[in-house]
Amino acid sequence: MKFADKNRLTVYAGNIKENWMNETNIRQLLESYRRGDVDADQVVKVLKELPYRDVGVAHLDTHRQLRDKLGEVVFAEGKTVEQLRTIIGHMLELPGNILVTRLSAAKAEPLLQDFPQGEYDREGQCLVIKRQPVEPSGRGTVLVITAGTSDLRVAREAAVTLELMGQKHELLVDVGVAGLHRLLAYREKLDEAAVIIVIAGMEGALPSVVAGLVDKPVVAVPTSVGYGAAFGGISALLGMLNSCAGGIGVVNIDNGYGAAYLAGLINWREPASNG
Repeated sequence: MKFADKNRLTVYAGNIKENWMNETNIRQLLESYRRGDVDADQVVKVLKELPYRDVGVAHLDTHRQLRDKLGEVVFAEGKTVEQLRTIIGHMLELPGNILVTRLSAAKAEPLLQDFPQGEYDREGQCLVIKRQPVEPSGRGTVLVITAGTSDLRVAREAAVTLELMGQKHELLVDVGVAGLHRLLAYREKLDEAAVIIVIAGMEGALPSVVAGLVDKPVVAVPTSVGYGAAFGGISALLGMLNSCAGGIGVVNIDNGYGAAYLAGLINWREPASNG
């Protein structure tokens, strides 16, 4: 390949390195190779970190944003501040927004000093570093319902995830089966939602009630809220798995992120193209 302007190639390669990690830019890179704007060695240089990046304390899945809607999400529980600092630092060298879940306030404080561009949701224990606009991608509204206020941490984790996916969402708090009239007062919201996430601890009965009232998917999230016999959420989990109402899918205990991601995929609509 002949390149009349070496400086132009260097600048072009720098732009590729900055922006390669999504399907659109991979296609642009291959098209540039086809036209002869870059040579094979340059393509290899750009793609060599595509499967993963070894950062010592983790192998970042740099390929994930090509396979799903969010890219790699960092689960902070069990990781030290130093490990998180290393992981986030390397992720900032790659494009895309960053989501860290299950991040305690004690760990968030020093990380926000290192990464002041981050936004910490104290209720949801999530850290977000937003570096690119999020395009609306939902067919309708995802309604997030909690049985009690004690389930709010999980609901906020779900809400933050939905926001990063470009999903319109609404939160309905403390409408559990101990006072069913509270839920029925919002029947219109239930009917208007495209997908519903229902979060409950204790006996976990609320998803079955909601699913019995609507004709749309219900994603049930058991939480670890409850007294001793709740077994840290196992009672709620088993109750949801044994629901007699149809249309319920159950995720793991306290997994607000997983529920939101599933609901987002169900509700997904490709963002409008600017072209």
